[in-house]
Amino acid sequence: YVCSTWGNNHFKTFDGDIYQFPGICEYNFVSDCREAYKEFSVHIQRALNSDGHPEIQYILLKIKDIAVYLKSNLVVVDGQIVETPYYSSSVLIESNEIYTKIYAKLGMVLMWNQQDALMVELDNTYNNYTCGLCGDYNGIQIYNEFISGDASYNSITYGNMQKISKPTAKCEDPDETQALPSCNEHRDECQKLLTSSAFADCRLRLNLEMYIQACMQDKCACNGSDDSFCVCSTISEYSRQCSHAGGRPGEWRTQDFC
Repeated sequence: YVCSTWGNNHFKTFDGDIYQFPGICEYNFVSDCREAYKEFSVHIQRALNSDGHPEIQYILLKIKDIAVYLKSNLVVVDGQIVETPYYSSSVLIESNEIYTKIYAKLGMVLMWNQQDALMVELDNTYNNYTCGLCGDYNGIQIYNEFISGDASYNSITYGNMQKISKPTAKCEDPDETQALPSCNEHRDECQKLLTSSAFADCRLRLNLEMYIQACMQDKCACNGSDDSFCVCSTISEYSRQCSHAGGRPGEWRTQDFC
């Protein structure tokens, strides 16, 4: 089971909900939330890059007693910069120009494209035990993330609840009253991109509609500009998720597209 975040502040929980949350503080992405002893935690911080697109600035990982800090092209373990591949008794860290991957013995794989997209795969031994932007991993969409007891939350409220409070942090919470635009004028284009023949093997493996909606939000946010970030990030995520689900996406990138 996989939780991911990518592109224009999209998140997909372990339970399969896709939502948007544009926070720029440090957040609990996923942690083991059993009371006594946390086996692991993953925190992320996003910021706008020079093109004005949200990217993951850093990832902070605790695995048992090891602390790992990741930035693009930089891996720090317990305060020391390390070369990859890095191996210790409980963790293996690999990286190349494109991806940083971490394998933790306790049942977690983390994969970051050193820009906007992060994916965490977790053993099902953690069912019901996680918290953070990835949700509670109970197998039921919405419940305990966006509906808890008698209360229901929108995705912004839910996201703001995952903020790591740091006395020095200067960051504004996103406004919880802002509704997302409908973006329907981009539906046909997004549907065409995601149902191209390259993705024939993905149709039955993933919930296509969720990715169409994410793509529509991307196009809206970019006001129709042809910036590759606006179109490519959700299609890249669709392709990654398809591979992860055992599908074989074809070659969808071309010389002049993405």
